[in-house]
Amino acid sequence: MMKQGIKYFALGLSAFVIGMSVNNYAISDVTNNIAVVDVQKVVASSAQVKALKADREAKIKDLASFVQTARTNVAKEKNAEKKKALEAKYNKELNTKRDAIQKDYAKKLANIDKSISATIAQKAKAANYSMVIAKGVVLYGGQDITNEIAKVVK
Repeated sequence: MMKQGIKYFALGLSAFVIGMSVNNYAISDVTNNIAVVDVQKVVASSAQVKALKADREAKIKDLASFVQTARTNVAKEKNAEKKKALEAKYNKELNTKRDAIQKDYAKKLANIDKSISATIAQKAKAANYSMVIAKGVVLYGGQDITNEIAKVVK
């Protein structure tokens, strides 16, 4: 009975050792192929993003100018009913312009995001990385490829 217990113990111990060895090998193989990217840094250095922000700021300035003109025109109107109608007209126009600016910005930003993601994936595949993780969520390890990506992203 005692010999049978020793056999099971030895079998269990060897299975444990083999399992740990395979697990350590699998983990070491994966960790060597992980890259990290500081996405915020890549986005901040992107010329496309800078141009998009400048374009949006210019459109917002135009919108502020429109609001100022509308206020001036409404203030000039003496008839209360015409004043109300003019305010409604300008408010509707303002909302339409503001919504168009927001939609255009969101669409262009989404396209830039897709482009940056595609660039990261392309570079990762070319360098044989099995995984790319955002640098902000990694406490330790991984090959930092942020500068390589930032150079390629336009």
